[in-house]
Amino acid sequence: MVDRARFPVTVQVQAAARLHLGFLDLGAHLGRSYGSVGVALEGIATRVQVSAADGFRVSGYEDRPVRLVVERLRAALGLPLSGHVHVQAAIRPHAGLGSGTQLALAVGVAFCRFHGCDPDVRRVAGIVGRGRRSGIGIAAFEQGGFLVDGGRGEATVTPPLIARFVVPSQWRWLLIFDPGAEGLSGSRERAAFAQLPRFSRSVAADLCHRLLIQGLPALAEGDYRGFCEVLAAIQQANGDYFAPAQGGRYTSPRVAEALAWLQRRRWVGLGQSSWGPTGFCLLPDPETAARESRALAAAFAASGLRFQVVASRNRGAEILARCDPPC
Repeated sequence: MVDRARFPVTVQVQAAARLHLGFLDLGAHLGRSYGSVGVALEGIATRVQVSAADGFRVSGYEDRPVRLVVERLRAALGLPLSGHVHVQAAIRPHAGLGSGTQLALAVGVAFCRFHGCDPDVRRVAGIVGRGRRSGIGIAAFEQGGFLVDGGRGEATVTPPLIARFVVPSQWRWLLIFDPGAEGLSGSRERAAFAQLPRFSRSVAADLCHRLLIQGLPALAEGDYRGFCEVLAAIQQANGDYFAPAQGGRYTSPRVAEALAWLQRRRWVGLGQSSWGPTGFCLLPDPETAARESRALAAAFAASGLRFQVVASRNRGAEILARCDPPC
């Protein structure tokens, strides 16, 4: 029988949302596919707590995805099916914010630690089936910041993190939400990838060149404009490539209108996260972001869109274990 006295009484994990800012090579021209860039966000998160219970139960969220994570961990690690998994807060699903990966990792890490097991985050990700295309969500959970993953090769389990930068603390992301729209996911997402043509080698080469020689140095030096120019190039190439599958460069026509409005005001670093519908615009400081958010909200007051200004999160998930006696 397992001695619960040696393990935490409760474990709480808070995992931040992320923006997926685009892929670098969807054509696998050099033997690796995808490769992607993204950033972790403050202010939007999934929070999960695991505590003692008679048997096993789930609350605060749909049972099936939580139970699927737990069952896979049990099969791989031999953990008992016991405990109360309570999802205290959740990132909105199918909005381009990485909700699935953050929920799976938060549940997985909390459940493992509750039962005295402390596996590597990437091992948890592999067990629960995350990182099939992009490793940005996993790296956001691990470290936060601006992230570049190296895509998938033949033996890849989760895409490796190849670059990570601290985002300047004054930069802000103005997010545009369309509550009435959803991005592609599940079988629809798989079908879209299967039907799209091979990504252009020349475009992939240009994006990688821009990122390495302009975008990352600009980020390292705090060059807002230079970084936004590369972000815009990545977004344009990805938006045009995915347009046949999502009905245009952006999933939501209303978000597209808001982004066009911002573009007319000469902002450059804007686009859509993943399959959307969430749009974003990177702005140079909190005051500018607050001003543009107010102006955008006034201009689109009747649209049903929502707006939020957030900072980049330059650290990983928060994990808190409470023991009695103290751990």
